[in-house]
Amino acid sequence: MTKVYILHENSEWTVHLTKRLEELKVPYEEWHLDQGIVNLTEAPPEGIFYNRMSASSHTRNHRYAPELTSAVLAWLEHHDRTIFNGSNALRLELSKVLQYTALEASGIKTPKTIAAVGKEQIIKAAHELGETSFITKHNRAGKGLGVQLFHTIESLRTYIEGSTFEEPVDGITLIQQYIQAPQPYITRCEFINGKFQYAVKVDTSEGFELCPADACQIDDMFCPVGETESNLEQPKFQIIENFNETIIEKYEQFLKQNQIKVAGIEFIRDSNGEFYTYDVNTNTNYNADAEKLAGKYGMLQLAIALKAELEKNYTKA
Repeated sequence: MTKVYILHENSEWTVHLTKRLEELKVPYEEWHLDQGIVNLTEAPPEGIFYNRMSASSHTRNHRYAPELTSAVLAWLEHHDRTIFNGSNALRLELSKVLQYTALEASGIKTPKTIAAVGKEQIIKAAHELGETSFITKHNRAGKGLGVQLFHTIESLRTYIEGSTFEEPVDGITLIQQYIQAPQPYITRCEFINGKFQYAVKVDTSEGFELCPADACQIDDMFCPVGETESNLEQPKFQIIENFNETIIEKYEQFLKQNQIKVAGIEFIRDSNGEFYTYDVNTNTNYNADAEKLAGKYGMLQLAIALKAELEKNYTKA
């Protein structure tokens, strides 16, 4: 039987999709790629493959899951299997440097950024950036890893030389222009099968450490999806009705150019209304409370898309 294969390393995130596949009676199989083998002497099974490997896998002790996934994707692509988010999507998931260069190549503005390896080079990069306020972040990130706001070089040095400094898993720290928004929120645009689904307003008043799928913080190593927000006066995640900014066309073209089927793309607007895009998440999740209020369900739409692709490519038994 042909089926949908889900490549991942976090069952707590994937269960929301598998429930929808079960509702639609779509056969599927999970490939948890924390460990495994890739037998290059054999062909992979027939089916539709969906890669949702996460850049933050190392925070769940799955350090080499992205590397294993890269090998699996190369194997699948060699055998011309149909893949949602193949090798190029994974490359961008694992590197903000690659994200920013690809975004700029598509005419999408990103914040001024300098990549640095080594503590003294981070300080040098901050000097070269020449911004009064700036942030640090990890190149291979997810969950807001390494995101800190600084207003002076001295405070940056104190952080780097202190016990709370987070060493990036790939060694690359980014120094980035801080975009001051008139109101404390960012916008995340969700795409399925390369097409815009909806935009989410994400409250950042409590800091940068916001998993867009829920209200988890950076120190929540498991980052569970779908926790309730009934105790909050204002939900952290709200789907924006009738969002039709022209940036959507650029995002869809960017996704097409980079062979990305499923993604969440985040931007912030400054006081002049200018857009700055700063994150492409190809392992996107969805907030259950926000979706329920709006009556829009990302994982359901993704399951429908995977089912349609399976039926298009393979004859039903």
